[in-house]
Amino acid sequence: MNYQAINFKNKLGLFDEQWSPKVIAEMNDYQFKVVKIQGKFVWHDHTDTDETFIVLEGSLRIDFRDGAVNLSEGEMYVVPKGIEHKPYAENEAKILLIEPRGVVNTGGEAGSKTAENDVWI
Repeated sequence: MNYQAINFKNKLGLFDEQWSPKVIAEMNDYQFKVVKIQGKFVWHDHTDTDETFIVLEGSLRIDFRDGAVNLSEGEMYVVPKGIEHKPYAENEAKILLIEPRGVVNTGGEAGSKTAENDVWI
């Protein structure tokens, strides 16, 4: 057994690309992923699962078709399954995502921002 803490800052220092979540841990069937984001993402939903966003650094706005939620460092929000959303960060934000293994970052909306799944760092 490896008894070593996972350091978010160290893990985030291992990559530069944005909108490309990296798995840092698993708990049961859930993955903890760090990601760097800046600018607009795509409208998408996850029909079978909720998705948790925790802001580690910076700020994040999650747009919905009927409103938005603004998150600052140290805040989190759970997007319920099936709710269409679009993350946005004016400046680079560093986020921890919690979602089941196998969830595609763009939901069913494949495109240029669809990241490779299950990439561990």
